[in-house]
Amino acid sequence: MRQIVLDTETTGLDWKNGDRIVEIGCVEMANRVLTGRHFHVYINPERGIPADAEAIHGLSEEFLADKPVFAAIAAEFEDFVRGAELVIHNAPFDVGFLNHELDRLGKPPIEELCANVVDTLKMAREQNPGKKASLDALCDRFEVDNAHRTLHGALLDAELLAEVYLAMTRGQETLTMAFEESAPANAAASAATEENRPPLKVLRASEAEIAAHDAVLADIDKAAKGGCLWLKEKGGD
Repeated sequence: MRQIVLDTETTGLDWKNGDRIVEIGCVEMANRVLTGRHFHVYINPERGIPADAEAIHGLSEEFLADKPVFAAIAAEFEDFVRGAELVIHNAPFDVGFLNHELDRLGKPPIEELCANVVDTLKMAREQNPGKKASLDALCDRFEVDNAHRTLHGALLDAELLAEVYLAMTRGQETLTMAFEESAPANAAASAATEENRPPLKVLRASEAEIAAHDAVLADIDKAAKGGCLWLKEKGGD
């Protein structure tokens, strides 16, 4: 299974109000193992950046002024995530922004590009109802070191989320491994049992028992007005 753990940074909270993506960070996993491949890009949002947004991710208008616009990186981004399952914390937020950017270019939404989208925020809330489910809270819960996270950053957050996701779903991996490890042992035990099992003794009905059985069936068929299924199947044989 190929999975892409993804995060974005934006100019604000709502693409419907004109907010845009300023950073995308993705890390790749194959069969629950980080491959070392990643996609990371800063994006010129073609608009101003409010001070409260800059305070969160630290990306200023000056820094982003010479960075590519989304249209310039769209094809490379699509190639990197195509066909994979996306793992995103608070997926509706990032998916909404990505789909807005893709729609501006006349491209299909991310759901058509990728195999599936997993929302780790939803997973965390289902696993631990009532408990904090922010990325920082999950790092604390699963003992993922995030001491170097002083600001939000798309690539850093994607890397942290990958570790958190693996910890959140580790039971699934353990279950799979248990099946794989127990199969040979079970097969060996089964083979040994077959080898040591004594021959089965087959007891066949006597003529008197067969006649008594047929008589019971005849009574049933009479009571059912010819609807005894056993006799019909027997007759078909």
